[in-house]
Amino acid sequence: MADGNITKDILYDAVAPNDFESMLELDRYNARSTAFDKIISATHDHFWDPLDAKYIDFSAPWDMENDPLLPDDQVLSLGVPYVLNHLEKTGQKARFINEMSLWNFSSILHGEQGALNLSASLCHVLKDQGAQEYAANQTREEARHVTAFARYIKARWGRPRPCGAVLQQLLVDIIAAPEVYKKIIGMQMLVEGLAMGAFATGFQYNRDPLARQLFQLVMTDEAFHHKFGKIWADRTIPRMTQEERETVEDWAAHCFQSLLFNMGNPVQQAGVYRDFGMDPDLVLAGVREIIQNDDARRERLKSQTNIFRVLIKTLFNAGLITDRTRAFYATYVDMDELKAEGDKMVGDDIAEAGIKYLQEINFKDRARTVSLAAE
Repeated sequence: MADGNITKDILYDAVAPNDFESMLELDRYNARSTAFDKIISATHDHFWDPLDAKYIDFSAPWDMENDPLLPDDQVLSLGVPYVLNHLEKTGQKARFINEMSLWNFSSILHGEQGALNLSASLCHVLKDQGAQEYAANQTREEARHVTAFARYIKARWGRPRPCGAVLQQLLVDIIAAPEVYKKIIGMQMLVEGLAMGAFATGFQYNRDPLARQLFQLVMTDEAFHHKFGKIWADRTIPRMTQEERETVEDWAAHCFQSLLFNMGNPVQQAGVYRDFGMDPDLVLAGVREIIQNDDARRERLKSQTNIFRVLIKTLFNAGLITDRTRAFYATYVDMDELKAEGDKMVGDDIAEAGIKYLQEINFKDRARTVSLAAE
């Protein structure tokens, strides 16, 4: 750990971002691993283009003033009597729900931009050719996610909201971190885990068919991105010293707490409440009362698609929660229940159905290309 890295497998050997000379070592070109070949080659099965309407058509309409994108129970602040009474009295409930949805979509967009930059940064430091190719492949896929979510937001709202301060700082910290383990735990496991939970929730509850299609298409990529972090965990965590394990556990808990604070902190949404003529202090007091209710919180976290439950399960399955940190996470979920569920992650079935949809489109295109070439 002299350089701060925790490298237990040659696959994740890394150099400094400005050490390009190491990439020119002759022996490196003959030492490409095969560990990532399956998830690299599988990209052909889930290729999609957000600029091509045959995959997704962003011109599909939606009445943003009158048709709420989400049911009431998916907007936490509607559980505050002051908020609900005010919106029903002024006839703004549908527009308010959609504005809160914009906050969520904007957070996703900023997270995807962070994933793009982080994947690109891994290309500069990972020494193994297979790991580097995988990172380059993910960079391409994250770029299309940024394009897709930006187009959806433009179609429905015109412009995204700014990135929340907590999420922005976490993304900056992860991308700038010189240690590869921080990048992999922070982005490939936690932020990607957050994304899978958010997309599965959106696919399940969003009423806009276009949003549901977008979530499913992105999940066909994210399911593979998640595997990259899982390979790291399987090859690294069992071989750590106690000191190293505590280091990565603390980093994981820090990232989790930052994401929990960003997504659940109503202070950052004060501007939204003000735009609808509500006193942010009264709203925040009501939201805090809901959040601090242990029974209500646990009830919300029972959902298989709850984003924080997905994050905890991601860490648990990777071996990043031990007796030392178990009590911290047990504040939010039933750990025994989580263990009994096994390795299957939320969104896997949705992504699998999406891949079949893409294979049908891409197979037809390949067949047509072969036919034209024969002519």
